[in-house]
Amino acid sequence: MRTYYDRIVRIAGNVVTVIARNVGYDELAIVNTRRGQSLAQVIRLEGDRVSLQVFAGTQGVSTGDRVRFLVRPMQVPFCDDLLGRVFDGSGLPRDDRPEVKGEPVDIGTPAVNPVKRRRPDFMIRTGIPMIDIFNSLVESQKLPIFSVAGEPYNPLLARIGLQAQADVIILGGMGLRHDDYLTFRKTFEEGGVLGRTIMFIHTAADPVVECLLVPDLCLAVGEQFALQGKRVLVLLTDMTAFADALKEIAITMEQIPSNRGYPGDLYTQMARRYEKAVDFDGAGSMTLLACVTMPGDDVTHPVPDNTGYITEGQFYLRGGRIEPFGSLSRLKQQVNGDTRDDHRAIMDGCLQRYALCRESREKRDMGFEMSEWDEKLLRYGDMFEQEIMDLAVNIPLEEALDRCWKILAECFEPVETGIRRTIIEQHWPKELTDEEETPEPAEATA
Repeated sequence: MRTYYDRIVRIAGNVVTVIARNVGYDELAIVNTRRGQSLAQVIRLEGDRVSLQVFAGTQGVSTGDRVRFLVRPMQVPFCDDLLGRVFDGSGLPRDDRPEVKGEPVDIGTPAVNPVKRRRPDFMIRTGIPMIDIFNSLVESQKLPIFSVAGEPYNPLLARIGLQAQADVIILGGMGLRHDDYLTFRKTFEEGGVLGRTIMFIHTAADPVVECLLVPDLCLAVGEQFALQGKRVLVLLTDMTAFADALKEIAITMEQIPSNRGYPGDLYTQMARRYEKAVDFDGAGSMTLLACVTMPGDDVTHPVPDNTGYITEGQFYLRGGRIEPFGSLSRLKQQVNGDTRDDHRAIMDGCLQRYALCRESREKRDMGFEMSEWDEKLLRYGDMFEQEIMDLAVNIPLEEALDRCWKILAECFEPVETGIRRTIIEQHWPKELTDEEETPEPAEATA
């Protein structure tokens, strides 16, 4: 028997408050208006006063309308037909194709019990040297990309999705411009991975509540594929838009604001999503990469500040490059010792020389006299930025390591690299060594 409630006592923004009983948090409801039916979700319980966020907005809703609760949370149909499809923030098709019929799966479920997780120990290769060499991405890791408006964070996410070793790619777009969505789709289609990609896209013109649902939809579907033994890569952009949506709803609900107007449970809301990254014991895995834009390039902003406490490192994107200082993958030590025996030595040696190069650049800019050692460091810095740091560089890990050796050999003597002699003897470019050891031919005598 269906129970309807018609005591709507308040309409504020996209939030409707109704008097009802025996209702659960996050439960779905149908608001019957003169224009039809609108889907809504419970976002607050206060005695018998139930606040609902109406997905399509409250335009046309009146206090005389009736509300019917569905006695279930938001669900998404799960099956292999999801692959290659594009949906909006409410799970409806955005690609003008039929709805997907599959087993309904609840979204927003708790994170996986740590007892059921494996210790992360598998490197995900991306073809980007600044990630593969210096801050390796590890399967089941959760990593944000800290950036500012104008940086190519969306193209970087698309490239990682295109080249990373994954069976399923799930893209969650929040507050995207329409052309950004089309760029993602075109990139995956031209790269031949659209058939194993699922997109949940919320644009800036869509209802705010759908922005909050996008991460949950992506992670619910990704978790089901991971349980089937698939290696899933979830890409989320932009988590700052997600936090702003939380802020907007909190203001509508007249909640007491916290830091810079964000709700006091911002950390909890973000952690609920990030902690879904998992490597199942005996099944697949789900790795999470999320873009976080920093207003005013302020890392103390509540969104990046809270994110840093939740995730396992971060990438800083500045000047179109992944910044080596500040970027960190806390799990890289789990994998970079199993790739090649010179991986860690190159990682440490190259970054140490680049740090010294920055000091030499400061001396040069301040007008100090440059020594021969400073000139070597300056040359090394230019080559390192062009051949390794540039995001246009797209080479496998082994080739990137060899290129680092070549740059070091062209700029320094072996003893100047700070790398152990045993490693140098094994990996120093032989063609340069042979040239140095070949004696000059004797001049002809009369």
